[in-house]
Amino acid sequence: MNVSKALSWFQSIRYDDHKKTVAERIVRDIKTRLQFLSSVGLTYVTLDRATNSLSGGELQRIRLASQVGSGLVGVTYVLDEPSIGLHNRDNQRLLDTLHRLRDLGNTLVVVEHDENTIRSADYIVDLGPRAGAQGGQVMATGTPDEIVNTPGSLTGAYLSGKNQISIPLLRTPFDSKRVLRIEGARGNNLKRLNVDLPLGLFCCVTGVSGSGKSTLINETIYPAVASRLNRTKLTAAAYDRILGLELIDKIIRIDQQPIGRTPRSNPATYTGLFGTIRNLFARTVEARARGYGPGRFSFNVPGGRCESCKGDGLVRVEMHFLPDMFVRCKVCNGSRFNRETLEITYKGLNIAEVLALSVSDALELFHAITPVARRLKTLSDVGLEYIRLGQSATTLSGGEAQRVKLSLELSKKDTGNSLYLLDEPTTGLHFEDIKQLLSVLLELRDRGNTVIVIEHNMEVIKSADWIIDLGPEGGADGGLIVAAGPPESVVQNQDSHTGRCLAEVLEKQNMKESILEVK
Repeated sequence: MNVSKALSWFQSIRYDDHKKTVAERIVRDIKTRLQFLSSVGLTYVTLDRATNSLSGGELQRIRLASQVGSGLVGVTYVLDEPSIGLHNRDNQRLLDTLHRLRDLGNTLVVVEHDENTIRSADYIVDLGPRAGAQGGQVMATGTPDEIVNTPGSLTGAYLSGKNQISIPLLRTPFDSKRVLRIEGARGNNLKRLNVDLPLGLFCCVTGVSGSGKSTLINETIYPAVASRLNRTKLTAAAYDRILGLELIDKIIRIDQQPIGRTPRSNPATYTGLFGTIRNLFARTVEARARGYGPGRFSFNVPGGRCESCKGDGLVRVEMHFLPDMFVRCKVCNGSRFNRETLEITYKGLNIAEVLALSVSDALELFHAITPVARRLKTLSDVGLEYIRLGQSATTLSGGEAQRVKLSLELSKKDTGNSLYLLDEPTTGLHFEDIKQLLSVLLELRDRGNTVIVIEHNMEVIKSADWIIDLGPEGGADGGLIVAAGPPESVVQNQDSHTGRCLAEVLEKQNMKESILEVK
């Protein structure tokens, strides 16, 4: 039973005077806790659902609901993007919960990119101007109105409408002859759906949380197509048949799973840059004189790495009865390589210094080396110009890991018949980053490929060629196609929560444009 149905059931309970004495306080407490879960947009979650199946955003909102019920006063809460995975329809309920916590006498510090959350804040601290080494400055502080009027604030520029993600003047039209059709999809809460996915378009799959988006795309379409095209042994959720496979030659799912499980993995190793860079070092005059090959410049094998830390740069210190600590290696000072290896330089930099470069700095260094420059350029194109080449994979966020994977796909040659699947790629992205990401996704589409994105962000949804909106609600009340078509068609559907929210966004943007024209 999900939260919504459980709440309705407990509210309908009637008992005589004798039972009332025993049950009233218990039932009241249960109803209160269920109402808190409902208030943070978790009406679709079943009470017996395993916690390891919950997303990070869902877990955070459950903790938030428990804090609302605790009634604590004078507490400082720190929340990191609580709106992740939440449909715009449910966002106001989350904001009401945050305001309720504040009104109890608590302080809330929220890291957030969502426009509605930013506008509802009492006080904003805007950092920038860019990311990585180009950031770290306080660009503006104050109320939302003060941020809007602060020159130099990129956030303020987007809030005011000076900067914006424009609505496409033309959308790629639907071609009825190029369709991937799946029939009888009935995994989890899907109600035997027949879905037409237009090929060669930028398509958004939308709907409130729990409406069946992930079941349709990640658990049905991806394994069904991948098992045929890539010959993988994946089990798809139940469906009858799939048509149109001859129109695509490969399927790529770009998720937010880490690009590596250990600190040894980094953007340079994942994208293949490290191998080319090691070859460049091996070709230097000094390296050839010493007989060093590319393997000498790897921290994964003996020879060039620091043997004290085995190329980790860190040494584990065992703490009895406490978690182990990691401290910087005293021999290599965290560089991972031995002294002899670090004596070899390329354009004045040794291998450790090159790995410490940001993508933008590395692009400047290797601009003449085409294989390296091309891959660095794609990393920069997806908004990752600030990450370091040797940055540990375990320190990258889910959104950053997803964009590293996207950059790798961009650097490959495609036939124009590929199907790309992405699940909420805008997680953790600022307006400016979303604009940059959209240009990359649209570039993939313009090459003839199909891009299917599960998304709640209205800036992305309004830019889509085609929308498939699932719902109408989450859980057992979802699993149906509420609307399908271009954004202009979906906003006309009064049964679509996405359509109504999208209509508000488009109306606001038109108002902003009108105000700017008057000015």
